Amino acid sequence: MQMYSAKASLTWPDGWVIPDWPAPAHVRAVMTGRQGGASAPPWHSFNLGDHVGDDPVSVAQNRAQLAACLGAQPVFLNQVHGQTVVVLAEPVRDGMVADACIAARPGVACTVMVADCLPLLFTNAQGRLVGAVHAGWRGLAGGVLEAFLSEFQRQADMRPEGRAMKNKAEIIAWLGPCIGPNRFEVGTEVRDVFEAQRPTDTYCFRSISNGKYLADLPELARARLRAMGVERVYGNNSTDDWCTATRSDVFFSHRRDGRSGRMAACIWLT
Repeated sequence: MQMYSAKASLTWPDGWVIPDWPAPAHVRAVMTGRQGGASAPPWHSFNLGDHVGDDPVSVAQNRAQLAACLGAQPVFLNQVHGQTVVVLAEPVRDGMVADACIAARPGVACTVMVADCLPLLFTNAQGRLVGAVHAGWRGLAGGVLEAFLSEFQRQADMRPEGRAMKNKAEIIAWLGPCIGPNRFEVGTEVRDVFEAQRPTDTYCFRSISNGKYLADLPELARARLRAMGVERVYGNNSTDDWCTATRSDVFFSHRRDGRSGRMAACIWLT
């Protein structure tokens, strides 16, 4: 995992994660951490969620700081664990009900907020499109990745260079921090949903006791991406370094803390 520190950059606060992936140079991406903001406990300190009880003034200050760091406009969605994908065209606005978004023009940052769910960032080999997906277990089981990739392919086909993107081998994906497989406890009903859809994915669930399982959310996403032909996948490898519930020093976690702030994964074109 690549993190920037204050010594390394005057722009990125400590604990922010910079994807280490082979995206074109004009594609920029970042995942915020919990440090460097205006929010008081228990949202301390770089909370970007305006729906978690934090002071709205502090949230606005944090969002303004994020925009200044990006040099682009982050667009915040109203995420509902669904499958809706929106294309960020003029005019863009916060609050659209969706769990995934796509952009094809510079200066607009596809943004998803998380505090244990999995953020995924996407581009293509040409770097003409970027996108972001919010995926908890409900979103994955409900088909948010399938819906996103279908729309991503459709948007690529509409562009002049779309013919060059013949298949999903052109797509590059990055998985950000989320709750890891040593901390994500679920019930039998969650495993049963995935097993009914894709029996081969049962290896992502480890039985512990009393009908409970530990689920590997990043691997469930990787398995679905592979099944759809997306092989160029980077980032979260299911180790504790990427676990939001484990790394209280750098990440918010709703599962760990109850009342928690929200981080953002952003991707944009320059």
